[in-house]
Amino acid sequence: MSGINLEITLDRLHLGKHLRNTPESNRLLLRGRAAHIFNDEDTLFRVAQAIMVGGLHTGFARGYDRYGLMFAESIRVRIDPDGSTLLLFYGEVKIDADNKYHPVPRTRPSE
Repeated sequence: MSGINLEITLDRLHLGKHLRNTPESNRLLLRGRAAHIFNDEDTLFRVAQAIMVGGLHTGFARGYDRYGLMFAESIRVRIDPDGSTLLLFYGEVKIDADNKYHPVPRTRPSE
């Protein structure tokens, strides 16, 4: 079975971490962590919708139920603190215990 069959609500608290040049994504880089960035907000919402319809449940990891989907085209990039980049083709929706979700571009499913 694919898709997400739960009543979930968007958690806007985490969205800034996944958009370019926001205080949240810049803070990740300044702290020495990679930032996983969507092309833009429209891509973020298109990826989330595609995962809700056709994503596969990949399990529960680090406090979140996770669903993911591989895309044929890049959904954006991972930026490392040193400025190097890696194109990302995998999207994940993370759902917390309160059924709040947020999408994340990734290199692969979480473990």
